Amino acid sequence: MNILNTLKLALRALRRNKLRSMLTSLGIIIGVGSVIAMVSIGNGATAQIEERIASLGTNLVMIRPGNFHNGAVNSGLDGAATLTPQDANAIKREIPDIVAISPEVRSRSQVLADGYNWNTQVYGESADYLELRDWRIAQGTMFAPADVQRAAKVAVVGQTIVDELFGGMSPVGQLIRIGGAPFRVIGTLAPKGYTADGGDQDDLIIVPYTSHMRRLERRTYLSSINVQVSDMDKSQQVQDRIASLLAYRHRIASNGPDYRIRDQEEITERATAVTSTMTMLLGAVAGISLLVGGIGIMNIMMVSVTERTREIGLRLAVGAHGGDVLRQFLVEALVVSSIGGLLGVIFGVGGSQLLGYFKGWPIEVSLGSIVVAVGFSALIGVFFGFYPARRAAKLDPIEALRFE
Repeated sequence: MNILNTLKLALRALRRNKLRSMLTSLGIIIGVGSVIAMVSIGNGATAQIEERIASLGTNLVMIRPGNFHNGAVNSGLDGAATLTPQDANAIKREIPDIVAISPEVRSRSQVLADGYNWNTQVYGESADYLELRDWRIAQGTMFAPADVQRAAKVAVVGQTIVDELFGGMSPVGQLIRIGGAPFRVIGTLAPKGYTADGGDQDDLIIVPYTSHMRRLERRTYLSSINVQVSDMDKSQQVQDRIASLLAYRHRIASNGPDYRIRDQEEITERATAVTSTMTMLLGAVAGISLLVGGIGIMNIMMVSVTERTREIGLRLAVGAHGGDVLRQFLVEALVVSSIGGLLGVIFGVGGSQLLGYFKGWPIEVSLGSIVVAVGFSALIGVFFGFYPARRAAKLDPIEALRFE
């Protein structure tokens, strides 16, 4: 018997018991739908984190202070005041494959303008900062290297500052007072939204780092140094060279305790590790229902073999081979699981999209998860349908015909 005839017989048998066939495939539908929905939600969360990290800039290498010891006291990370503008200049001058660099100073300050005040982050940066962050100017302009050299009292503000201090009106040309020091707004930043941890990226003011160090805090050390590499493949090489240079300048062991060097890829891996693990866990838990569905298929196929014993005996008596009977029942199991898998895809994709719409969760449907879920459901049909099919194929025709 060819496969086409076998398929017709299998479909005919399934149509005779439509309700039972539908209930049999229900476990597969739920299993496949659950796997696709859970993996889509997990992938969406991972993609959102990666997008937020990418909004920090491209091809970044970050150098931050380490810790210091004072007797029995350990300052903790970022406690050492060791990174200086001279370190940043040396890196820019001596390390190849660097396209932009920004010494960074950070602080919080009360800012006043037009009778309003707001407490915000104030960043001291170089003129390369917007290139590093892949950030564009909405209005006005960014300060120039000459402004950095002369510690000019100029500032570029984020959209939150525009909304809170200027009522959404253009602040370009207006004066603001940062901790009592007057600065003139020369530009506004395009909105960037929130970070992965919920921080508002638009709630900031950027001034030349020299102005911050001389006019706001009167400090000689940096909070960090941000570097943009020409190619992320060269990131490790650049990190090694920076480590060697700073070790020489600070007269300590390479990558010693007073500074740390990290790149964007490492940050992304750490940030997405939890969501990736959760995605795998959710997919595995949802996959259990596929196994339950497979057991349901085997159970119903066993019942079907018992009910159709006389039919099987008659087919064997008129010349059908055991292999024909085996194939018929295997095809029936495969059809039930495949139909369940296809319906599961529809419910899984639709359900995840609805969940994302009503809950506001990011959703990313993966073609790989669909293929794996459907393929696995088909394999389950074959696996759990094999024993009932083999049992049917081995029936003795005479005993089968006598079965009541």
